[in-house]
Amino acid sequence: MSSPASKKEEQNSFVIFSQSQLPRSFFLAQSTLRALAAACTLAALCIMVTSEESVLVFGIHVVARYNYTSACRYLMGVNSVVFGFSLLSLAFLCCLKWSKSNSRHYFVLFLHDLVITALMISGCSAASAIGYVGRYGEEKIGWFSVCQHVAKFCNMMLASLILSSMAFFCYFTLSITSARKLSLL
Repeated sequence: MSSPASKKEEQNSFVIFSQSQLPRSFFLAQSTLRALAAACTLAALCIMVTSEESVLVFGIHVVARYNYTSACRYLMGVNSVVFGFSLLSLAFLCCLKWSKSNSRHYFVLFLHDLVITALMISGCSAASAIGYVGRYGEEKIGWFSVCQHVAKFCNMMLASLILSSMAFFCYFTLSITSARKLSLL
C-alpha cells in the first residue's frame, strides 16, 4: 500500500508529464494543419489559374475562365491571402515555440485562426453558389447549365473548391485547438 506522500508525488509527476507533452503535441498539430492549409490553398490557386476551356457552342466560340466571375476572383483572392497568412502564422508559431509564450500570444493566434476561418468560408460559399448555378442552372429564372458545355473547366473549378474547403476545415480545426489551448492556460 502506498503512502499519501507517494500518491501526491505520482499525481505531481503525472501533471508535469502531461503539461510537458501538451505543448509538443499542440505545436505539432498546429504546424501540420497550417502547412496543410497552405498546401491546399496553393494547389487550389494553381488549379484555378490554369483552368480554362474553349469550346464551340452553336457555332459560337466560348471561352470559360475563372476570372469571368466575381465569385471565382474572390475565392482566388481569399486563397492568396490565406496562403500568405498561413506561412506567416507558421513562422509566428515557430517563434512562439522557442520564446517564452504567454496567453496573449495564444489569443492573437486564436484571433488569426478565427478571421481566416471566416474568410475561407465566405470565399468557398461564394464560389459554391456560382458553381451550383453553373453546374445545374436555375430553370425558374431561365439560367441554363453551362457545365454540360465546359465540363473540364467545371471539374477543375470543383477540384479547386474542394481544396479550398479542405483549407477551411484545417483552419476551423485550428480555431478549435487554439480556443482549447486558451482555456487550458
